[in-house]
Amino acid sequence: MPIRKRHKKAAANGKSWSQHVTETSDALDLEAGVFALENPREIALSLKKSADQSRRRKSEPFRSAMSMLTFYINRAGQHLPKEQRDRLEEAKDELRVLYGRPRKNPRRT
Repeated sequence: MPIRKRHKKAAANGKSWSQHVTETSDALDLEAGVFALENPREIALSLKKSADQSRRRKSEPFRSAMSMLTFYINRAGQHLPKEQRDRLEEAKDELRVLYGRPRKNPRRT
């Protein structure tokens, strides 16, 4: 089985490829530290602002914002503390509300 190599720029900076993608995404210019914000609504508002302002994204703003959030959650994997994971999952619901989409989990308030 071949060994996967890191992206040259990411490896040179000592960063993982997922961190490199998050920081240099061609679709969105993210606010620094957006995923570390304490309030799920603030996370969603920041992602919405980035997605709405982007002229490089390839899909609609909602989809771009949700994709970036999901990407971050999935790449962080088991290293993401439960409290932060829950906050980011709540941010997904907030994004849905901001874009007028139905919530996935109606039990959340």
